[in-house]
Amino acid sequence: MIVTKLGAIDIGSNSVRCLVTNVVYKDGYTYYRKAGMVRLPIRLGQDVFEHGKIKGKTKKRFIEGMKAYAHYLKVHGVVDFRAVATSAMREASNGDKIVAQVAKETGIAIEIIGGKEEARLVFNSKIYDIIKAPQKNFVYIDVGGGSTEISVIQDKKVEASKSFRIGGVRLMNNLVHQEEWTRMERWLQKHAFSVEDKAAIGAGGNINKLHKLSMRSLQTPLEYAYLSEQQAVLNAFTAEERVTELGLNFDRADIIVHALPIYQKAMLWSGCDHIYVPKIGVSDGLVRDMYHKDYKAQVEL
Repeated sequence: MIVTKLGAIDIGSNSVRCLVTNVVYKDGYTYYRKAGMVRLPIRLGQDVFEHGKIKGKTKKRFIEGMKAYAHYLKVHGVVDFRAVATSAMREASNGDKIVAQVAKETGIAIEIIGGKEEARLVFNSKIYDIIKAPQKNFVYIDVGGGSTEISVIQDKKVEASKSFRIGGVRLMNNLVHQEEWTRMERWLQKHAFSVEDKAAIGAGGNINKLHKLSMRSLQTPLEYAYLSEQQAVLNAFTAEERVTELGLNFDRADIIVHALPIYQKAMLWSGCDHIYVPKIGVSDGLVRDMYHKDYKAQVEL
């Protein structure tokens, strides 16, 4: 048995995640076993989408968080790691300066990636093996705090992909324009609605939480009607009650009611009745990508 311990940092608009994974190779098979996961609700998008930059207090919290992650990865003894940032850092006017400061103070080099790279990383995570879906075609919907990435997949090949400036944090702060909703609707009707034998695949912390609350297996999708019912249930509670009565985290309790309608609209406009939730994210894809590119050949001799 050969174990390669790898780390990944996913810097999103709502939270910053750090994943440590033991990649185990034994008897011709490779297993990915989570060794640790930490999530910090920094909410970079709260500043960026309203003010165009990451403000002082948030910047300080973010850098302190990255220092903590540097220590976390060191304590775990990872042999390698990769850190990426998505829409909030992309749009921040001071994003490049903060990336440089983090590199100087922590040694962590942050890559700012686009929506296509986000989707590629997630699809590196063997989604199809996890959901075991009977459908041949899929509409992949990844809702973040600042953007929604949608891909149309036919026979495991991405036929069309688009990023929209619609996200949970933006919606919560009334920063999504009707024109962007229209753009998403038209794009989905053009590229996805006529595709047959399809289902949606959902990615993102809010759909993951809803699936967890449903207590269904990863192979059991959520119906469009179920999302609508649960949205109504969540709306009947205040954010405080979602914490005390439903057990949601503070930073999930307010945003979830803004994020779930994005999945609903994307499903409606693409003609999908069901959505699979494999609970795979960018950090999982980062680990697999690193292993396959830099370690697989030397480990699996």
